[in-house]
Amino acid sequence: MLDVHRLRVFRSVVASGSVQAAAANLGYTPSAVSQHLSALQRETGLALFARAGRGMRPTAAGHALAAEADRVLARVGEAESLIADLRAGRTGALSIAYFASVGAAWMPHVVRRVTAAHPGVRLDLELREHIPNSREERADVQVVVAPTGFDPGSGFTAHHLVDDPYVAVLPAGHRFADQQEVDLAALADERWVDNDFTRGWCRANLIEACTAAGFNPTFGVEAHDYPTALAFVDAGIGPTVLPALGAVRLPDGVTRVRVVRPTPVRSIHLLVHDAVEHTPAVRTAIAALREAAAAGPGPTSHTGSGHCPGS
Repeated sequence: MLDVHRLRVFRSVVASGSVQAAAANLGYTPSAVSQHLSALQRETGLALFARAGRGMRPTAAGHALAAEADRVLARVGEAESLIADLRAGRTGALSIAYFASVGAAWMPHVVRRVTAAHPGVRLDLELREHIPNSREERADVQVVVAPTGFDPGSGFTAHHLVDDPYVAVLPAGHRFADQQEVDLAALADERWVDNDFTRGWCRANLIEACTAAGFNPTFGVEAHDYPTALAFVDAGIGPTVLPALGAVRLPDGVTRVRVVRPTPVRSIHLLVHDAVEHTPAVRTAIAALREAAAAGPGPTSHTGSGHCPGS
């Protein structure tokens, strides 16, 4: 069985570039570091270093073991963190993944609720635009865009949160800027600002709605995210059509107008790990996300954020 401490010393030598440098970084003597390396090579039966002039360099086997050691040591670090939490009376960690426009609109409320109700919980947040195939890579709770009724995979449950309708964001002085709603087809002759360079599910959903209205939109410029698209609209380059959550905060003078006949809609769901769904912190997070979703898209001043994730 490999000795974890020896793996740490080995990784320090690889990262530091020499036994002497690793010894200085670790606070050991060079002799002690060399002894750990010799023991590790005996345990593995591998030549992990080769002579290079007056020094040494990792062999191919050494590089391969270093990469694997990173993964092993990361998992050991997670276990050590959990043990420290339990010894200190903390209740562990909660991981939440979300896409960008939800981060701006909802996550401040969610984080405030969870940290206030469970101050001992370590909250790990991750910006993620896709659902990982591997169960081990998934967060405890993830906010996702997906079709209604999608299969969340074994060990996870999907909860529908809200349907997010698309809106047209129009520059100041636009002919429809003072209206409450606009037919999608009425924008057919405009040169649009494209806000989804990934050509993901949200863009496909929009194109399908345009097709239903009898036209294909003409995109005059492509933006890589919602803030850039909104800045282009503010500059008078053209309108953009995006989910309402992406237009939570707009530049001064830019107008958000409901799109109708048809109204494209994206469905937002919560993906929850069944093993932790009963825990108090997860229940609080779910409740806070439902509250944020029920509150609607919110204010319409200043700059928006995010781009539409795929599904």
